[in-house]
Amino acid sequence: MKRIGEIIRVKPEGKEAYIRWHANPLPGVNEMIKECNIQNYSIYSRGDYLFAYYEYVGDDFEGDMAKMAADPTTQKWWDIVKPLMEPLPDKAEGEFWSGMTEIYHLD
Repeated sequence: MKRIGEIIRVKPEGKEAYIRWHANPLPGVNEMIKECNIQNYSIYSRGDYLFAYYEYVGDDFEGDMAKMAADPTTQKWWDIVKPLMEPLPDKAEGEFWSGMTEIYHLD
């Protein structure tokens, strides 16, 4: 299992919509996340920042992420929620959410 933490900024004018959309995601979004071997997925907010944590339990992360990105429902979902967010200025090439480095874990 791979634990993943990511961070991004939510636009202040988009925060309420972001919360509302995640309270009732489009049908099929959660199912695709699970189908792509992601579990224990949570998103937290503090001020204008969002922190996501999830666990990847598959054996082909890039393949599963490509599968998710190719899904029409996921694409529609991203068209709705991505404009509500703003990537961090120091994000890595190709990132939208910025990956974080795990420095401590206790089971």
